[in-house]
Amino acid sequence: MISVEEFGQQAAAWLAANKHLAPRDYGAICPPDLVEQGLAWQKHLYASGKAGIHWPADVGGQGLTPAHQAQWLLECALAGVPGVFNMVGLVLAGGAIQKFGSDEQKTHHLNATLRGDHVWCQLFSEPGAGSDLGSLSTKAERDGDRYIVNGQKVWCSGGRYSNWGILMARTNPEAPKHDGISFFLLDMSLPGIDIRPLKQMTGEAEFDEVFFTDVQVPADALIGPLHGGWGVGMAVLTSERGHIGTSIISLERRLDSIARLAEGRDLSPLERQELAGLLSKGMAYKAMAQRQGPVASTAASLMKLGITEMMFDVAMLRADFSGAAATLDGPDAFGLLAAPGGRIAGGTSQVQRNIIGERLLGLPREPKG
Repeated sequence: MISVEEFGQQAAAWLAANKHLAPRDYGAICPPDLVEQGLAWQKHLYASGKAGIHWPADVGGQGLTPAHQAQWLLECALAGVPGVFNMVGLVLAGGAIQKFGSDEQKTHHLNATLRGDHVWCQLFSEPGAGSDLGSLSTKAERDGDRYIVNGQKVWCSGGRYSNWGILMARTNPEAPKHDGISFFLLDMSLPGIDIRPLKQMTGEAEFDEVFFTDVQVPADALIGPLHGGWGVGMAVLTSERGHIGTSIISLERRLDSIARLAEGRDLSPLERQELAGLLSKGMAYKAMAQRQGPVASTAASLMKLGITEMMFDVAMLRADFSGAAATLDGPDAFGLLAAPGGRIAGGTSQVQRNIIGERLLGLPREPKG
């Protein structure tokens, strides 16, 4: 097997020759306006033997290790291109199918996902069960050779352009909340599925809400054990190791952007002090990331909370620097409106504080109402 170092060198050379074909690096989720470019990039990756680095060769992957996959993502971050088109498909859906799927499910989905023919969205969060996913209320009731699904999901990334979804729904309402949930591979073209874009106060609509009205889901769409969906979901959400190199590169670029806020401005001593303080915080988070190692730990919650609050403060400071112009249409106003969303996306700040308090500081668990 090729060494990680040699693989990284080959990947860097290939990316240098091909990055002109890629969209900008949009991170884990492709925004709606870049879907056509993102899909074309994924198909090019597959045709060039660069898709599914650590997936088995018999489903179209490269048969390498997670360390090679981490190196691939690092080289993509350095090149400024997305490592995959559809993170939900390549990590969550693909991981669930490889670990828990039947032979038929593997045959039907895995290679098609690498090719970009099956595009996936995640149908987990609900209006009443965002941070507390175990309280979800969307129901899947068995009716012969099918399940009838009713309910609502929210904050769904890519719902409007996905043709498949991973769905967690309650199949046993009498069981304790984590024990009565099942995991399904959902065909998004089924009748009764209504996808509606969610308008944000920035004017964009990055997310969707999805409504299910008597959706007839084939019984063979169930993946993993009946009522065992919580275990399936947690296995795929926690099995992907933290790619520390890519997060450090992203943070370094944010710090460069923060430093450039001083360019062309006659800052007061107080403003310089505030800017220097934010840069110092960012460097501390970078050092923490470098110490963490490849496996995600409680440090990930410290970094998520800290960087979220840092970027919120940066948006506020940038608006202060711009004065009245920040109330008009433009990047400063957009940043001001978008900043609060960081406290919700990817695990709310409240949840991160609970994790830090309970697992790191040893404080009593939050009372359950």
